[in-house]
Amino acid sequence: MKRMLINATQQEELRVALVDGQRLYDLDIESPGHEQKKANIYKGKITRIEPSLEAAFVDYGAERHGFLPLKEIAREYFPSNYNAHGRPNIKDVLREGQEVIVQIDKEERGNKGAALTTFISLAGSYLVLMPNNPRAGGISRRIEGDDRTELKEALASLELPDGMGLIVRTAGVGKSAEALQWDLGFRLKHWEAIQKAAESRPAPFPDPPGKQRYRTCLP
Repeated sequence: MKRMLINATQQEELRVALVDGQRLYDLDIESPGHEQKKANIYKGKITRIEPSLEAAFVDYGAERHGFLPLKEIAREYFPSNYNAHGRPNIKDVLREGQEVIVQIDKEERGNKGAALTTFISLAGSYLVLMPNNPRAGGISRRIEGDDRTELKEALASLELPDGMGLIVRTAGVGKSAEALQWDLGFRLKHWEAIQKAAESRPAPFPDPPGKQRYRTCLP
């Protein structure tokens, strides 16, 4: 049975969770008076590389620099002549002063900066576009049976550029291939606008070039 759980016991934070039985599939955290930055996109600059943490720190315009783990660095930021032998060394992958487009994965907590990723996700009405993550994608695990089969057929007909990934959200159930392609077209234009904005200005951006907020979707 699907339920909505609301926790408003703390004045500084409101939590809304959607559960199906014992499984959490949607979580939204609101902090009144505090601007939510999760999923916002920024152009940042690498300020420090910490091999012991397998991570880099990124100045993206906030007071605290963001934390970018090695596993969240897309291959496009690796040197063109990089040859991987086993697990990459972050010092061989990034350099201080390098500019990257990042997305807030987790909000700042206490004295810790935000957790960042370079694997961008652009959420639409029916789809989530991952423009630099071709390995990701598919159909939400909450979609089953005939709905899943129909969406697989619709997905196969979509015009998705090489090197990109795509997830169909539950809202995409029952939508035609034309409707899905329409939503995809808007996400592609959004990504193009982000890239153009990033090319036009040096990092860090004080405000995100592609600002968006959406609920955390757990496929």
